[in-house]
Amino acid sequence: MNFDEFKSLATKNSIITLYETITADLITPVLAYLKVREYGKMSFLFESVEGSMKLARYSFIGCGPEKIISNKDSKLSIIENNSETTLEKNLFTYLREFVSENFKSDLSNDLPDFCGGLVGFIGYENIGIIEPTVQASTTDRHEYDSCLGLFNTILAFDHYKHKIILITNVKIHDYPSLENAFQSGKENLSELKIKLNKSIEHISDFKLIKNEESNFDFQLFKQKVNMCKHHIEEGDIFQIVLSEKFVSKYEGDLINVYRALRIINPSPYMYFIEYPNQSYVIGTSPEDLVKVKKKKVTLLPIAGTRRRGSTIQEETRLETELLNDQKEIAEHTMLLDLGRNDLGRVCKYDSVKVIKKMEVIKYSHVMHLVSKIEGELDDNYNSIDAFQACFPAGTVTGAPKIEAMKLINKFEETSRNIYAGAVGYIDFAGNLDTCIAIRTIFATNNQITWQAGAGIVADSIPENEVLEIKNKAAVIISALNYAEVIDEDISNR
Repeated sequence: MNFDEFKSLATKNSIITLYETITADLITPVLAYLKVREYGKMSFLFESVEGSMKLARYSFIGCGPEKIISNKDSKLSIIENNSETTLEKNLFTYLREFVSENFKSDLSNDLPDFCGGLVGFIGYENIGIIEPTVQASTTDRHEYDSCLGLFNTILAFDHYKHKIILITNVKIHDYPSLENAFQSGKENLSELKIKLNKSIEHISDFKLIKNEESNFDFQLFKQKVNMCKHHIEEGDIFQIVLSEKFVSKYEGDLINVYRALRIINPSPYMYFIEYPNQSYVIGTSPEDLVKVKKKKVTLLPIAGTRRRGSTIQEETRLETELLNDQKEIAEHTMLLDLGRNDLGRVCKYDSVKVIKKMEVIKYSHVMHLVSKIEGELDDNYNSIDAFQACFPAGTVTGAPKIEAMKLINKFEETSRNIYAGAVGYIDFAGNLDTCIAIRTIFATNNQITWQAGAGIVADSIPENEVLEIKNKAAVIISALNYAEVIDEDISNR
């Protein structure tokens, strides 16, 4: 883009996206991330695997956000220009206003959907500010309930064209003149190229201290399942998701954990986020929470699971078994109804439709029943309203959602924190893409925590729910063990 084109865009946009493209056939997203990350600054790497286990077209990297927004209950912290401001304000009210006032950008058709914006996580305990009748747990709460960084400059890997798109978003009102704004954007792109060309040394030094702890008392959990079934029989709820927490100590760099997870459990949402206080969010989630793109709101509820077959015949048998499992169908139907109701709160009347119903989608290790619900966002709402209407997902709480969450607080001894929350982004056009934070770890102070849940309905068998918890937790355990033996050091590349 030349300066005349920049000036033309400035007549109708307050944020202008500058970009350059370079060849990327000799560098991977993980290596590029290691080159641009800066310890002590927030950074992220987002990747995705889509149908047939192929890497999706784009991977995204960002480092050094302009602003970091975090909250604990209704206490909001905003870090900008090395200065922290605290407010007593609802996170969602703040985000709704911030997006409405600042996120107005028209993107080129040559660019990926995400070109910068807010990136991070929103934790489960934010239920307390969405629904006051459900008090957030206070036991074992993390330092903050959410943390989002505002990234103006990112890298986008185009895996189809083997290119890296260097992207920077220039806020023209932050500069004394358009010339200054244009020059600053060009300098940002030049700095990115310098970082990508530098040599690095990275030693694979992750070590797991194998003292995995859990609050998972098998017998107690089975008792809880029966108590939940009693609540179902009494008509208090139709379904509930109970989870258990696991804890391990570690040493070294956690990038190997991400590398291991993306190999063992490739998923539509794969993420490595590092925060300034050396906390980390690392995961490979298979499940969307909600997407908003140009007023179209999409949910993809997942409920119903079988492992993949070792032969074609076994695969077919398991798929048929899943499609005819009345427990799985009942659970999925309830969550489908819940999803329609959630979208109905923010979408135009009669626009909410079930586009796909209970299709079998196959992932690396399991197959799921997946549906697709779409609606058109009402003109009075934006993407934050859509997120709030759907959060937390019914697939990690149960139905009716509020009553299920109250019982979760009763039966689970500790805070969920990031588990069952959301990870994703809101771009400068106001679009949103988030996943449910499952198959996800949170690490801080050399301690890793993760959780796994089981959906309980009227005919649940307690022993089977225990097995479901174990199987889901095993994905993370396998990745942690594999991360220790990834022996490739990255040096001078």
